[in-house]
Amino acid sequence: GSDVCSSDLRLLQEMPAGEHEYMLYLPLRNALGSLILGFAPDAKLGKAEPQSGKPICFYGTSIVHGGCASRPGMSYPAILGRWLDRTFFNLGFSGNGRMEPEIAELLAELDPCLYVLDALPNLGAQQVTERAEPFVHTLRKAHPETPIVLVENVIYTNSLFVASRRQQCTTNNDALRAAHKRLIDAGVTGLHHVPGEDLLGHDGEATVDGVHPTDVGFLRIAESLRPVLKPLV
Repeated sequence: GSDVCSSDLRLLQEMPAGEHEYMLYLPLRNALGSLILGFAPDAKLGKAEPQSGKPICFYGTSIVHGGCASRPGMSYPAILGRWLDRTFFNLGFSGNGRMEPEIAELLAELDPCLYVLDALPNLGAQQVTERAEPFVHTLRKAHPETPIVLVENVIYTNSLFVASRRQQCTTNNDALRAAHKRLIDAGVTGLHHVPGEDLLGHDGEATVDGVHPTDVGFLRIAESLRPVLKPLV
């Protein structure tokens, strides 16, 4: 229809001879109308080597989703998927991802190698206090040994200028730290905690709008998470 955006974008052309392996990321926010892969008549198409192990499950908001990434491969789950050689579930939901108990039940039906919970940007401190512990308990009941990584709210680059943003980051992260301690005290094992202070860096260069990361911001988040996730996969 007239509301469908049509474009002809040639990603590869005149490839050098030899064997090549490619990974194709589909759009993060737009529906794919059609995709055509063409090959030379004498080319051979084979399966790539499968990535090892179970996938990583990322759950959260538009930041997990990849909102404002310049291209699909620059969401931080995609970056980490390449670095760690793992497939992944990107369960980032723009404007949502609020640790609802029903979502915890659905995530518990999956069988990943680890869960990365990065949902604080769309929550308030009271919701973090109410929802984080039951969410983790639901996952832990279904998966007694699967590591669970709790990621704090990124420190928004506009928090220096917008008091409400600064308050959200501070109170959300305080609430998550308190919930993490209560979970540990309750005997929940396999929990890992990532502070938010360094996720976007400290130079103000990592977001589009003071909140959502640019490619630079996603790269910095991935760099912060890699040393935490690598031993767990």
